[in-house]
Amino acid sequence: MKDATRSRIMRSIRKKDTAPELLVRRAVHGLGYRFRLHSRDLPGSPDLVLPRHRQVILVHGCFWHQHPGCALAKRPRSNVDYWVPKLERNVARDARVLNQLANAGWQTLVLWECEVRTSAVLREKLLSFLKPLSGTSDGLRP
Repeated sequence: MKDATRSRIMRSIRKKDTAPELLVRRAVHGLGYRFRLHSRDLPGSPDLVLPRHRQVILVHGCFWHQHPGCALAKRPRSNVDYWVPKLERNVARDARVLNQLANAGWQTLVLWECEVRTSAVLREKLLSFLKPLSGTSDGLRP
């Protein structure tokens, strides 16, 4: 692949508002929860922040965050000297951010790109993590 082509591809990769993140936002909102996006005052600028509940949701791409055991997390075969350290730094940063959030009293949920593709799996993970909404008959919906 030519350098110009690779550069164009890499520039097109989003840091936020990715398809998996939008699916999670839609699901959380559909359950009746309101949230903040990419709160820069928290470690790692979590994708969704529920301040009232002190909960954050991080949506990780399987490749970029190296989801263990996932087929989408294959390491590149070209330019290995660049990619391996970069991906390892990403994983180390993720662990550091999760630790900082926990130490600050935040509950965290990491959702992986491969998990949010199935709406039933996503819904189950969200329902088991999110605190019940007050003032509702089933604790979930207004």
